Amino acid sequence: MRRLPTAVAAALLAVLTAAFHLAVLGWDTGYDVDATTGQVSGPYAVWQVVLVGVLLLLLGLAASWRGPAWLVAVVPVVFTVAWSVSAATAPDGDGLWPVGAVLVAVGTGVGAWVCRRLVGALRR
Repeated sequence: MRRLPTAVAAALLAVLTAAFHLAVLGWDTGYDVDATTGQVSGPYAVWQVVLVGVLLLLLGLAASWRGPAWLVAVVPVVFTVAWSVSAATAPDGDGLWPVGAVLVAVGTGVGAWVCRRLVGALRR
């Protein structure tokens, strides 16, 4: 199987990462209020976070397997930017999106590192 040029692979990875964010998380900006307890949750449901995590994991593993070491870094960078734009422009935002952006960047960055290490271990 022929490899994509690295620039094309990076662009494809960026587009897929942004598309996954929009498809799974980008449309949900509302919060849910429990009628009984009054507890507020959201904007994302558990299934959304799990699904986007699995999709990003698959992208990270594919990038680590097929591309140079730096290619997997496209996923956390693009996902963090996409998430930050959504959070910063949310109509009911509280201004704390930079804190969330740091947490998203760290979480996706650690995930990318794990993907790279796992693929490296499998190749030995």
